[in-house]
Amino acid sequence: MNITLGQNNRVLSGMRPTGLLHLGHYHGVLKNWIELQHSYECFYFVADWHALTTHYENPAIIGESSRNMVVDWLATGVNPGNSTIFVQSRVPEHAELHTLLSMITPLGWLERVPSFKDQQEKLKDKDLATYGFLGYPLLQSADILMYKAAFVPVGEDQVAHIELTREVARRFNHLYGKEVDFEQKAETAITKMGKKNAKLYKETRKRYQEQGDIEALSVGRALLESQQNISLTDRERLLGFLDGGGRILLPEPQSLLTVSSKMPGIDGQKMSKSYGNTISLREEPDAVAKKIKTMPTDPARVRRNDPGDPEKCPVWKLHQVYSSEDIKSQVVEGCKTASIGCIDCKQYIVDAIIEELKPIQRRVKDYLSDLSGVDSIINEGCEAARDVAQDTIEEVRKVMGLTTR
Repeated sequence: MNITLGQNNRVLSGMRPTGLLHLGHYHGVLKNWIELQHSYECFYFVADWHALTTHYENPAIIGESSRNMVVDWLATGVNPGNSTIFVQSRVPEHAELHTLLSMITPLGWLERVPSFKDQQEKLKDKDLATYGFLGYPLLQSADILMYKAAFVPVGEDQVAHIELTREVARRFNHLYGKEVDFEQKAETAITKMGKKNAKLYKETRKRYQEQGDIEALSVGRALLESQQNISLTDRERLLGFLDGGGRILLPEPQSLLTVSSKMPGIDGQKMSKSYGNTISLREEPDAVAKKIKTMPTDPARVRRNDPGDPEKCPVWKLHQVYSSEDIKSQVVEGCKTASIGCIDCKQYIVDAIIEELKPIQRRVKDYLSDLSGVDSIINEGCEAARDVAQDTIEEVRKVMGLTTR
């Protein structure tokens, strides 16, 4: 996947602290985070302000969950040496950028985000008729644009949020990307490319702007990417000059589509705290066994010797996650012929989950015994994140006329 010129190789993602993490988080998010941190500059944050949009009446759970969540991240393999781990509310520039972006974002853009009405429908027990809930997609945009992230890992249901972010960035750049003496600064930047490259840049710009040659735009972008003699700021100017716009201040992020989590809950639905069907990463072995062994099975298997159909059994969905092809074949054969009972079938899952959780829980205990070390990781991450955020917000303030410099 190509990174838009002016962006970095940066990924940003966050998680709301609303309780203990469970296997759905591990299989659906954390495994992906762990893989991404080896290829990208990753910023992972505790989205405590986002948690307030739906849990403002019960803030205690947010405070209790924040550090515990970081402990679970670390225990599963998120590495602070490869990733910046921070708490959203400890980087107040997020709130400022959210406020500034709200000045230019049409109300209709927020009202049309699919999750706005969907979540109101699903969470009828909560009063979500608040500005915070309406505006949380824009706060999400501020989170992303603050770090000029190139990519945001999301499932298909979140793509609309990234599209909103792209629209906000595009509007911001249109309104504020035209610097004083922009064209003069761009012409000066061209001379830094050297005679041959400067001539090629001007030719491609002319082909695109006068003849509408889309290929010329790609050639020009590739040329700018290859330049070693110009600064990032000059690259941003020249990209805007190339396509007839202004300097790109807030690059548009790309969705980094992730495979949807196939982690089912103990009732066969998607594992989710709102469904009360989770197995937490800190679940004791006896509790794991009890939850799995009380799972519903194929209704046709009333007695031990009744044959069943794995496709009609919620336990079979867990076999898709945890069992080898050999075990799955045994389960299918045993279920359809009634040669194994449901308890035997479930035991495979119990053993697999307990085995998966053992190393995670061992590391959780290690981190819990050294919470000062965990706090140090968070503090260092917050400082690193804030350094980046302050650079962005200073630039935003300047172009929006909020500084005299």
